[in-house]
Amino acid sequence: MRLLAIDTVTEMCSVALQIGNDVITREQIAPRSHTELILPMVDAVLAEAGCTLTSLDAIAVDRGPGSFTGLRIGVGVAQGLAFGADLPVLPVSSLATLAQSVFALNKIDHALACIDARMAEIYWACYSQRDGLMQEVIAEQVTSASQLHTPENILCYGIGTGFDAYLTDISQNSRVVLCGHQGKAYPLAQYMLPLAQVHWHAGKQISADELMPVYLRNNVATVKQ
Repeated sequence: MRLLAIDTVTEMCSVALQIGNDVITREQIAPRSHTELILPMVDAVLAEAGCTLTSLDAIAVDRGPGSFTGLRIGVGVAQGLAFGADLPVLPVSSLATLAQSVFALNKIDHALACIDARMAEIYWACYSQRDGLMQEVIAEQVTSASQLHTPENILCYGIGTGFDAYLTDISQNSRVVLCGHQGKAYPLAQYMLPLAQVHWHAGKQISADELMPVYLRNNVATVKQ
């Protein structure tokens, strides 16, 4: 499969291109430069692979949850590229991408993925590995750290910026049982690829105009009085 993946929902900006079994990546932590970085990154991986956008099968994009601005950038770029090249889109969860990295890097089967949602809240969900893919076992939600919980009798590995921001609160939560954690971790485009391929084979690709960001919050911006 020939698949481009784009992720801009956190401080990390990343792109990955899969051509068969080969994967080419670009990534950079740049909280306020995603708009300037993302298209040059796409051009760079395509050039390194010696292929064009129109030769791809689909574009995968992180559909959130995550930063409001980052989500809009990623969704907008994916829509523009997909419209221009007449390609379908494969939306992938940022939390599932984080969980997939736990299995890919550490071969740990259970993960609690947490992204700092600001406003004293965390985007989070729990996942367990099946056939090499992390499957959701506790659904995506946005809550305070005190409301996190892991599945009964299962040790999870915690991953994501939520652990940097709210580690003390999470540590004091008796319903969260961990075998370890990593706070400075972000969803990366390369770990979207296996998840996007599953969506592809399940027929879950959509058109560019159907692509919508997932915020989890009802109110994604604060209006000053």
